Amino acid sequence: MRSEAAPQLDGLERFASAGKGRGLRARRRFAVGELLLSCPAYAAVLTVSERGSHCDGCFARKEGLSKCGRCKQAFYCNVECQKEDWPMHKLECASMCAFGQNWHPSETVRLTARILAKQKTHPERTQSEKLLAVREFESHLDKLDNEKRELIQNDIAALHHFYSKHLEYPDNAALVVLFAQVNCNGFTIEDEELSHLGSAIFPDVALMNHSCCPNVIVTYKGTLAEVRAVREIEPGEEIFSSYIDLLYPTEDRNDRLRDSYFFSCDCRECTTKEKDKEKLEICKLNDPPSAETVKDMIKYARNVIEEFRRAKHYKYILCLTLTPLVELLEICELSLDKMGAVFEDSNVYMLHMMYQAMGVCLYVQDWEGALCYGQKIIRPYSKHYPSYSLNVASMWLKLGRLYMTLKNRTAGVKALKRAIAIMEVAHGKDHPYISEIKKELEDH
Repeated sequence: MRSEAAPQLDGLERFASAGKGRGLRARRRFAVGELLLSCPAYAAVLTVSERGSHCDGCFARKEGLSKCGRCKQAFYCNVECQKEDWPMHKLECASMCAFGQNWHPSETVRLTARILAKQKTHPERTQSEKLLAVREFESHLDKLDNEKRELIQNDIAALHHFYSKHLEYPDNAALVVLFAQVNCNGFTIEDEELSHLGSAIFPDVALMNHSCCPNVIVTYKGTLAEVRAVREIEPGEEIFSSYIDLLYPTEDRNDRLRDSYFFSCDCRECTTKEKDKEKLEICKLNDPPSAETVKDMIKYARNVIEEFRRAKHYKYILCLTLTPLVELLEICELSLDKMGAVFEDSNVYMLHMMYQAMGVCLYVQDWEGALCYGQKIIRPYSKHYPSYSLNVASMWLKLGRLYMTLKNRTAGVKALKRAIAIMEVAHGKDHPYISEIKKELEDH
């Protein structure tokens, strides 16, 4: 099946990818940094924590947003944004008023409610579905274990609990399929520092298959997804993005892919595992640790990372008080001390805990502490991640802003320019984020 004639899909086609199902393929050459396609969100929800700083409609970051006169919990750039978002916001507005502080559906539930409403009001194919329709999404229903099925049933219960007035529900079986489709095909929208802004569905972007050696990168301009080449792409070549964080070694990446997307990757990086040794670098000691010691420390690292994620969710997200944040920093520091007896600082498990510690320092405005962690992270990041990585760009950006805050303008300018060099390829030279960073340089 070839794509319909459309400027943003020119030179691309949907095709049957061997062993991968549907895929996206180039019909012409694309240069590094070139835009392959743009896709408006089929449905999107702003995360609750960003309300008031970003528009609920277009996700623009602005001061002086106007709040919804009814629920007073949604904020907009102007009347136009509010009117455009009303068909979706009305799903939540009355419910937010009725439940007050007890209104807390998950982001997945909120997004699914909007998809149901959109399917009712726009049964025809939308501008977001030129190559792939939402109803065509893979659900992997047959691969769901009991735990995942139970989580979906909890989401269905929440959907019925928090949404009723403006929604027509299909039967339970159809809802199970839809939630499974959203779980496998949803996107997380992030800002220039990779902070979470919301969740969305971009059908045409979801057509791309995964590779740990991607040739494109997905970035966001409000609720518009943009796909750009991060290496030269030749005619006939399949377009691959990455579904996961590429910092981690092969086994970890594939564990994540199997758990979330129900497949293992067979890309060159996963086949050769050529970066794994550097990613799992061991301390250079006169008496090197045994293979068993290394294996046990890797197991410990994976467990503490998972424990930290849970602690962060319950204490950092829900409580947001100083004491839990101090506790989280202590977890990081104790883990770094223990792992540091076996791992080099460039080891990805060390980097993970440093990144978490840096995040806590930033939240409590310990700028020197955050800078110290960031300085240790940036070089290994640049080595472990692919070229034009958003993770590397965001770290240079954080470092640049920290340097500027601490009055080290020379280092700040250098770091911000490194961030811009990556972002001009990944985001495009005209992206608002780049304009904002250049203005920061001028202001300092």
